Amino acid sequence: MSPFTTRPEINGTFGVVASTHWIASSVGMAMLERGGNAFDAAVAMGFVLQVIEPHLNGPGGDVPILFNAAHETEPRMLCGQGVSPRAATIDYYKAQGLALAPATGYLAAVVPGSFAAWMNLLRDYGTMSVEDVLAPAIHYARTGYPLIPRIVEAIESVVEVFRTDWPSSAAIYLPGGAVPADFSLFRNPAIADTWDRLIAETAGAGNRDRRIDAAIRQFHEGFIAEAITDYIKTPVMDSSGRANAGILTMDDMAGWRPHYEKPASLAYKNYEVFKGGPWSQGPVFLQQLALLKGFDIAAMDPNGADFVHTVTEAAKLAFADREAYYGDPDFIDVPIETLLSEAYNAERRKLIGARASLDLIPGAIPGYHAKFSEFAGKGDPNAAGIVGGAGEPTMARFDDKALKAATGDTCHIDVIDKHGNMVSATPSGGWLQSSPVVPGLGFGLTTRAQMFWLEPGLPASLAPLRRPRTTLTPSLAYRDGKPYMVWGTPGGDQQDQWTVTQFLRHVDHGMNLQEAVDAPLFHSVHFPASFYPREAFPGRILVEDRLGEAVIKDLQSRGHEVMVDGPWSIGRMSSAAKDGDFLKAAATPRGMQGYAVGR
Repeated sequence: MSPFTTRPEINGTFGVVASTHWIASSVGMAMLERGGNAFDAAVAMGFVLQVIEPHLNGPGGDVPILFNAAHETEPRMLCGQGVSPRAATIDYYKAQGLALAPATGYLAAVVPGSFAAWMNLLRDYGTMSVEDVLAPAIHYARTGYPLIPRIVEAIESVVEVFRTDWPSSAAIYLPGGAVPADFSLFRNPAIADTWDRLIAETAGAGNRDRRIDAAIRQFHEGFIAEAITDYIKTPVMDSSGRANAGILTMDDMAGWRPHYEKPASLAYKNYEVFKGGPWSQGPVFLQQLALLKGFDIAAMDPNGADFVHTVTEAAKLAFADREAYYGDPDFIDVPIETLLSEAYNAERRKLIGARASLDLIPGAIPGYHAKFSEFAGKGDPNAAGIVGGAGEPTMARFDDKALKAATGDTCHIDVIDKHGNMVSATPSGGWLQSSPVVPGLGFGLTTRAQMFWLEPGLPASLAPLRRPRTTLTPSLAYRDGKPYMVWGTPGGDQQDQWTVTQFLRHVDHGMNLQEAVDAPLFHSVHFPASFYPREAFPGRILVEDRLGEAVIKDLQSRGHEVMVDGPWSIGRMSSAAKDGDFLKAAATPRGMQGYAVGR
């Protein structure tokens, strides 16, 4: 008899789609039904999510896209992470009296990366037109969509900021001057107008590919870039407690385009897992697997204390290396081969003992100097309170519900079509609560510069034209040498913890996709957070209470500081797989938004 799950694992042969919102999943399936492929579906979903989950992402945000085209022999990463402005120097930020880059406003803006990334994917791998993939987003922006309670909570958390300091945001998100009601029909016609104008401006550009290129130019060199760079010259209040202007320019916008990369990878049993490079936190997933190879994970209870303890201690070591070594490899030398090597991890594995570690312990690699900020993990001593938002929530990291509501988060998309094309994407940034709406466009900007350290000499130190070390991290795996699975989740620093647990439970414990998504989750907040105000809580783990009292007490006896949250409070994962003749998919019930569909 099949085990009980909150919803069925989807099985089909035509196509499967999963995402963090039921509307986006329906749109993706509709694109497949119209004859589009997985790339067309993912692009349409990405633009719809910008409308229907504005507290989680927007047109001015970022997106890494990891995919496997059926006609190609290996996966590719499309990097839609924009770079810092040319004027973004540590000295400039320090001159503004800042110890950390603000979480909100315009000073933390980098080049928006999502639009051009989605358009590149459409041009190079899709089949549909700009009009086709933008049509669903235009429809929902103009005619409306049901406003889920979490969006209302996000608006409520910043309502006074909107009224006092961000009038362009108030004009859209406070219709009639009031916070809209849960599940009310909500519209953002400014986004629809922006996309309609873009379509009109590119109508005479020529064939499909040329029109897509023209659309990219309009965003990065035309009326959209002009509106962005003109408006952000005006100082706006941000999380520093003062008004700061943005420093992003037309040259910055025009000078950046997304690009394809070879992903990092690691073999685990009969699987090979692919992740983004060290400009993202993706390799920490691989480092955890490299450490966990030395343990008999399959023999452990997947909901037991041994499993939770071992996986958590491996995460602490991998994330310590993230702090010590990860940054934009276009500018710094990241020893990724060593970090993933068997010899290195064999030594690191010896640090995983019976007790919870309370220290941040990066590995020592000859020829590299692991320099840490003395204030890393202590937060911003000059923080003036949360104004607008504060990075990504961690589904239970803080006790302050207002702070959790004020933070931004992320979306996720997984698609596999009947041809075997696979796409995994994690869109984020440009949250309604972290950046004022640009008048006339209907959306704000990514504040990803908050990921940089304002201290020289660190791998993730701020410098012009660098990619911030993003937490966005889609996943793709081969099984027995063949493309098998795509998966991911929102959740900032927790993304490459929850998805590791999901993967291990599927691979080592035989859970199906939905079982692995439904199982009780946990994560560590031991290491410095990637988001403002950059706090760390050594030894602390957060767990869903479904792990049970006995497991929680066992973890406490091993030295973990255990914070217990509700039964369905941690993680928002989804996944899709090609398993022989069948396509499969699953999505989390947590948050009452995500859904998987297929046939």
